[in-house]
Amino acid sequence: MAKIVFGAGTSHTPMLLASDETLPRFLETDQKIKHRDKDGRSVTYGDLLEKADPKLAHMVAPEHLVARQNVARDASKHLRQAIAAARLDALIVIGDDQNESYLEDCRPAFAVYCGETIRNANAQHTTYSHYPEWYIKNRAGFFEPEKPRDYPVHAPLALHLIGALMQAEFDLASSKRLREGDGEGHAIAYVHRHVLESENPVPVVPMFINTYFEPNRPWPKRCYKFGQAIKHAVESFPGDARIGVLASGGLSHFLVDEVLDRALLKALGDKDAAFLQNLPWNKLHAGSSEILNWVAIAGALEQLDLNWFEYVPGYRTPAGTGTGLSFATWA
Repeated sequence: MAKIVFGAGTSHTPMLLASDETLPRFLETDQKIKHRDKDGRSVTYGDLLEKADPKLAHMVAPEHLVARQNVARDASKHLRQAIAAARLDALIVIGDDQNESYLEDCRPAFAVYCGETIRNANAQHTTYSHYPEWYIKNRAGFFEPEKPRDYPVHAPLALHLIGALMQAEFDLASSKRLREGDGEGHAIAYVHRHVLESENPVPVVPMFINTYFEPNRPWPKRCYKFGQAIKHAVESFPGDARIGVLASGGLSHFLVDEVLDRALLKALGDKDAAFLQNLPWNKLHAGSSEILNWVAIAGALEQLDLNWFEYVPGYRTPAGTGTGLSFATWA
């Protein structure tokens, strides 16, 4: 039977693609976007700055920004090498969608892409035209720089997973192609451009959880059970394929919550299913909602051990905004 033999998680923020020179400039964008505090309440950048630890002003000096960025860069390299060494036949990528493939006309709670290939193109970042030029250029790093590229999908496994998950009482949306002119969403695009080998990438199965948008966001318990169902579905796939599962996104952002992030990573290492299934809902909004992708893979990886992780509290402004940069592998 097929078997899940490897697991991974990675942040996918544009911050990871920033040059040393542009890291301090995230202050420009963070001052303008909507924020939530650590209890999930809507606040402004000014509100966060007023209550921030004064030590953060020192921590976001350019030399410290670069030092933390270098740790994250090394972790990204380690993750890429670990995936290549796992010799996978397919990689299931679980990520969120942010008005890319699924829009307000029909937004599923769970979806699986089952086409033969999926296209990486730069159409998505054009919606950020109101942002500064440096940010647009930075975010464009998710996508092919010159012309679109079609990446391989393990369509037989994708179709099998759809059928098996439906039988397990998960009502899925399925996608066989993207809209004309569109490319894949950021969660899978980052994996293709910065995690997998570029010359001969392992075929993927893109799976999506609506972590962001009300009213049909799945709760942590449902995401964990989704992961468990994925494991059972993989094991009923004919043959002896080596399958990996990867969570794309997270951890806390746009306000870094080290307590939440470190508690999550500890629970992943301890296989604390009860903790993962009962994460505080008020903390899982906006960017921090991508933590649900990690909850899902935890359900799929119960038989494996967390054997490596790197966590970088990616503060980038005196208000404590940024991303909890995290990378992990299971084997």
